[in-house]
Amino acid sequence: MPDEPGPRSWSRAFGDLGQGWKQRPLWGYLGWQDIKQRYRRSVLGPLWISVTMAVVATAMGILYGALFGEDIATFLPYVATGLLIWYFVNGCILEGSEVFIANEGLIRFLPAPLSLHIYRLVWRQSLFFVHNLVVWLVLIVIFPQPLSWTLLLAIPAFLLLVLNGAWISVLTGIIATRFRDIPPIIASLSQLLFFMTPIVWQYDTLLKNPAVAERARIAELNPVMHFVEILRQPMLGQEIAWRHWYIAGAITVVGIAAALVCLRNYRSRVAYWV
Repeated sequence: MPDEPGPRSWSRAFGDLGQGWKQRPLWGYLGWQDIKQRYRRSVLGPLWISVTMAVVATAMGILYGALFGEDIATFLPYVATGLLIWYFVNGCILEGSEVFIANEGLIRFLPAPLSLHIYRLVWRQSLFFVHNLVVWLVLIVIFPQPLSWTLLLAIPAFLLLVLNGAWISVLTGIIATRFRDIPPIIASLSQLLFFMTPIVWQYDTLLKNPAVAERARIAELNPVMHFVEILRQPMLGQEIAWRHWYIAGAITVVGIAAALVCLRNYRSRVAYWV
């Protein structure tokens, strides 16, 4: 009789991911219920997601557009699309760091794979993204953009974001379960990342200014910028800068590898740490 694989084995780690994926009806239902529960008894229900996004995007687009002297017809869709992507990325980062802590009861008393909670989180953030996509569609109708076949690149770009949201949740979720100081640190860093990411300011505009062009290139060190650009560029019909894809792809490969190693080594300890 062959020996059972130990708790720190690749077969257990990949088995966890596979079992969680097979339970799609469960985490799909739970993710949708999370959204309904959040807006329970409100008049608009989940539509508040899009309303909130529209108000914030319009206010910030008009304000920063006036400050930077940008054309509102191009700047407002730019800001709204950036916020749309940022909400997804930020949601995966913040909720990912607490994904196992928040599900302490289920992890302790329900014999389910850990990946189920990761799939549930990413699915919930994807639903938020789809809701907010309505704002982008409305702005594209009001302020037509030069869309082309490159719009199709938005599909693989979003799938790349989903993969990164998953590995970030696995990695930070496990680490934060062991060290509870991690979630507030990540929350503080996410606020800093927002201002370092070209969402309410345009990177290309700064590059054209000789006074700040060299310092503006520091923004390239921000990994979130590349993930925002690979999705925003096709969604606005902008010229595709392939360097963002190369960098995002490299980050994805390294991140998935790190998350798998962490899952392999510490998956069995999460139930004790929570």
